[in-house]
Amino acid sequence: MADVVLRVSGLSVEFASRGRTVRAVNGVSFDLHEREVLGVVGESGSGKSVTMMAVLGLNPRPAARLTGGAIEFEGRDLVGLPEQDLAALRGRRIGVVFQDPMTAFNPVKKVGEQIAEMIRVHAPRMPRAEAMRRAVDLLRSVEVPNAEERYHGYPHQFSGGMRQRAMIAMAIANRPRILIADEPTTALDVTVQAQIMSLLEAVRAGTDASMILITHDLGLLAETAQRVLVMYAGRVVETAPVRDVFRRPAHPYTVGLLGSLPRVTDRARRLVPIPGSPPDQMAPQLGCPFLPRCSLAAGRSLCAESIPPLVALGPHRASACHFPHEVPAHAERVLDRRAATS
Repeated sequence: MADVVLRVSGLSVEFASRGRTVRAVNGVSFDLHEREVLGVVGESGSGKSVTMMAVLGLNPRPAARLTGGAIEFEGRDLVGLPEQDLAALRGRRIGVVFQDPMTAFNPVKKVGEQIAEMIRVHAPRMPRAEAMRRAVDLLRSVEVPNAEERYHGYPHQFSGGMRQRAMIAMAIANRPRILIADEPTTALDVTVQAQIMSLLEAVRAGTDASMILITHDLGLLAETAQRVLVMYAGRVVETAPVRDVFRRPAHPYTVGLLGSLPRVTDRARRLVPIPGSPPDQMAPQLGCPFLPRCSLAAGRSLCAESIPPLVALGPHRASACHFPHEVPAHAERVLDRRAATS
């Protein structure tokens, strides 16, 4: 499609660990469209961050190895590009808001200087004084109070929410085409989370950027994303418009995620987890990775014998389940049972 900014096709990433191989990402494919907010959700270890860091070539080498697939940004294949060419894209055409700004910032350099440095890396002829003015304006644009004074502050002198604002300022410094936000509200209280997400959406809209939002929080995606990519064990198991994910999920894992969401009306004090654990991604996978945790697959040999491919269910929906048309009724039973016991 003409409006596709980023296309990832058949992406696979492996990590070497103690003489064994961890298959962290297995054949992931998706498109990101202009001005779209794409939410990526799944448990820890599902491959969300590894997939998105592969786009930028930021997975640690030589431990991480891209073993297959294509990554096209603005029609250009990024796989195999020299490091110098990838570095020219980072921060200029693709910006990143990292999960922990305290470790993303250099602790011994002033925050404002690091933002100004990001600007001058991609505009080396810009005078330092102008880069400083732009950095102050950026801090002001993300609602950092006393931006002129804060420019000279060090990361440890900023609160968690303020560091995240400064990280957003750095990410948008060169008006990138894509923003990748990797768990941008981790360790922030609920009020600050809402402020950060509101700010992210405002700056994204102001720069006409597309955004990939990586999170564990389906509730957050409901308020932010237009489309959702659900990942499990290094694979995409469902992709759909955000409303469809909530109203008519097409994979049992998505049903489990919905069932574990806290509800205001719940009288139960504990969340309802998905039983079991994700599979060992060092071991060969013969059947559906979700089989040991799936009540829908009980007694079905097909689920144990083959890995379900990601199959289109319509123009904007796909599911990696052998029985996707049974999932909505399964979801009603699971979620109704939870409501009855809460």
